[in-house]
Amino acid sequence: MDWNPKGAWDGMAQYLVSFADEVRDDIKAIIVISAHWEENIVTVTGNPNPDLIFDYQGFPPHTYDLKWPAKGERDLANQVSSTLIKGGIECRVDDDRGYDHGVFVPLLLAFPKADIPTIQISLCSNLSPETHLKIGRLLKPLRDEGVLIIGSGMSYHDVGALMGRKEVMGSDEFDSWLSETILMSSEKREERLLDWSNAPSARLCHPREEHLMPLHVVVGAATDGKSIIDYNETVLGAKISAYQFK
Repeated sequence: MDWNPKGAWDGMAQYLVSFADEVRDDIKAIIVISAHWEENIVTVTGNPNPDLIFDYQGFPPHTYDLKWPAKGERDLANQVSSTLIKGGIECRVDDDRGYDHGVFVPLLLAFPKADIPTIQISLCSNLSPETHLKIGRLLKPLRDEGVLIIGSGMSYHDVGALMGRKEVMGSDEFDSWLSETILMSSEKREERLLDWSNAPSARLCHPREEHLMPLHVVVGAATDGKSIIDYNETVLGAKISAYQFK
């Protein structure tokens, strides 16, 4: 798409193309928690052949012709659902839902062959930090089975500011706090993320927290190992970061 300034998202695109290169050959399946799907009961896609959900409006015609034909994985969906239920998180499997753009847009770049089975997990509509950290903790054992867990959201998400309708405010302060948090021990970063709304400029950067909650799930699934900041850039006036847990 054409943006002003031209190439505004090129850095993010380059990051998405290569972020999984170190583990690409070991990935047996992918789980994505997208900011663009909320349910009262946490829901997992069980569709073996998911369609794409073009859940955006007013974009150029070619953005509605995208293809990303990755297969679903019903057995993994059932495993996730069972694991969450046993852990005290109400969950169900949806046999019909496809992938929303929080899945297929970044993964078109990261996994263009669409040859790795992929399922999507909804956010819980309560948007509780504690709930989403717990979901991640319950999913953690899947990492040892070759499952890549991706949180698809954004570290800054005030759409009005990004679209130039108002001034971007607070992104440097919140980004510094968030990156500092991610590099802490697992116990300390969970403690701080539980109280994220009291971070510097938190509500300026996330008027509503749905784009931050995927990070809570990933952090919950990463209670050991190394955390890194593997993308950091100012885009349309906002500081944006991405994190990886090895």
